Amino acid sequence: MNTNPVIATLGRRLRLGVIGGAPGSFIGTIHRVAARMDDRYELVCGVLSSSPDRARSLGIEMGFTDKRHYSTVQEMFDTEAARPDGIDVVAIMTPNDSHFVYSMAALEKGIDVICDKPMTNTLEDARALAAKVDETGLVFCLTHNYTGYPLVRQARAMITAGKLGDIRLVQVEYVQGGRAKPYTPEPGTPRSWKFDPAISGPSLVMSDIGSHAHNLLRFVTGLEVAEVMADVGHAVPDRDVHDFAGALLHLSNGAHGVFWVTQAAAGVENSLKFRISGSLGTLEWSQEIPQRLYWNPLDDPAQVLTPNGPGSLPLSTRSCRIVKGHPEGFPEAFANLYSDAAEVIAARRAGTTPDPLARVFPNHHDGVRGLEFTYRVLESSESGSWVKVTD
Repeated sequence: MNTNPVIATLGRRLRLGVIGGAPGSFIGTIHRVAARMDDRYELVCGVLSSSPDRARSLGIEMGFTDKRHYSTVQEMFDTEAARPDGIDVVAIMTPNDSHFVYSMAALEKGIDVICDKPMTNTLEDARALAAKVDETGLVFCLTHNYTGYPLVRQARAMITAGKLGDIRLVQVEYVQGGRAKPYTPEPGTPRSWKFDPAISGPSLVMSDIGSHAHNLLRFVTGLEVAEVMADVGHAVPDRDVHDFAGALLHLSNGAHGVFWVTQAAAGVENSLKFRISGSLGTLEWSQEIPQRLYWNPLDDPAQVLTPNGPGSLPLSTRSCRIVKGHPEGFPEAFANLYSDAAEVIAARRAGTTPDPLARVFPNHHDGVRGLEFTYRVLESSESGSWVKVTD
């Protein structure tokens, strides 16, 4: 990634505003680093807190000028839309219940959107937001960041090229231990909103990590989940939010799948994995060792693929920044989504056509599919039966 297609297309960087992600927050720092990593954005303004006074003070701390550290989101959108140098795109990294409102407000002002997952908390809102994106023709990037890893993209490219033959079996899991202890944070403490379904959505584990596992399965295989038989609940006794979900899957091509996610596996860190078997071989990848993609062809020796290594396909190669043998990880994967979205946004604004490989980032349609899956998993768990997810 030695050139800057955004500057080549627009003659400048994209002007970015942010909502949420105050200094000191993990995800806010990741978003800002990702936006700046490939020099395709200029961070010019933001609303960093729901408290107007704190929003302004944090804006000053971030280095925004006195005319561009805003106290409310609507003030930022109204003012920026009226400026000749107003923002092109906004990044939303707030609690889940505000994603719909802020995204819709941005689209109304002609501003492209980069938004944390889940896209919304309800399927009705997700469909309405997707319809708005289609109506406006603006770009919506949903930050399922694990799709940005070079070897995840290598796996997708290999499957698209037919290297695995017909996909027959899929296993995806996302296992964490951060909520293995039986506690509920006090209201008002950091991240306590995640334990409030009115804010975090109908299922804590599905909104937090189940959405990532589902999206990863779809991204890599190109298949949809057609039917699901699920069990959702809590592994920690007396907990009143979901910390576990498991499901059997029927995929859109007839393949069988297994999905399970939990945040209550004591001692586990961030174990996101997939194993995909086709008629010609099997691919395996783990987020905790992202520099290795294990390829086991049916009648040939097993191979270990690495970023930019032998056999690297274009979708994977364009996602690498440094020479092979040097590790790239979570921030770089996140940055790949920002950079791809920047190419598409710049091309849209310039009336040109972007590199087709830049279009692979998760979008509003993926957001709808994610909400469909979450609600059908919950429906199946409650009914104890197979439930149709999508045609």
